[in-house]
Amino acid sequence: MSSPQTPSKTRPVLIVAGVAVAAALLGLVSYTATKPDGPSASGSSSVAEVSADPASGVYPELEKYARRDASDPLALGRADAPVVLIEFADFKCGYCGKFARDTEPVLVEKYVEKGTLRIEWRNFPIFGEESEAVARASWAAGQQGRFWQFHEAAYADGAKEKGFGAERLRVLAAEAGVPDLARFAKDSGGEEAREAVRKDQEQGYALGASSTPSFLINGRPIAGAQPLETFTEAIEAAAKAAKPAPGKAAGR
Repeated sequence: MSSPQTPSKTRPVLIVAGVAVAAALLGLVSYTATKPDGPSASGSSSVAEVSADPASGVYPELEKYARRDASDPLALGRADAPVVLIEFADFKCGYCGKFARDTEPVLVEKYVEKGTLRIEWRNFPIFGEESEAVARASWAAGQQGRFWQFHEAAYADGAKEKGFGAERLRVLAAEAGVPDLARFAKDSGGEEAREAVRKDQEQGYALGASSTPSFLINGRPIAGAQPLETFTEAIEAAAKAAKPAPGKAAGR
């Protein structure tokens, strides 16, 4: 299962009062859903057993965390889609890989391609240096328009067992079709990549996320690689409740 290492230093919890209850729920459910069973649990890829109930709490305050930036290369779908799914994930997380392989493609076909859903990725590396490195590498691939191809390669069955050292990241970038590998290497190690990952991390910590994957669907927290039905129910409920986002241009 996929619970975080203890952060090397305390991060400030930047939560306004109106968000505090929702953030506490996400943190509690996230931990309960993915807490380790034992020392080797971080390598597990089985489905988490607990989730925030898709029929329960929606917190409108959390909807503001959707960036809806039409130029965001780490997002998929229209910027004005009625539903936004925000995913906080780590490429070394077995649960995240299961979601990426088994559930996300169905959601893309069923909802993203029809304009109902937008998926916004947040790098939330919690398993140490390699997690940080592959997060920066994914961002760098995105700068050349190949984030989702890199995402697919990094989450391929058995990929994480090969590790995410520098040479392995280069191989994944090549598999993803990143055109300029020299630029990819430079971008991966640059301060802009570090800042982008740090920004995503701080948002996750502020929301109370304590393990991966953690999701928000129009302000509804869901934790763990839950069955497909958990996501479809939440997306369809959100779509029914949603109002068009005014003044937002269409995305990818």
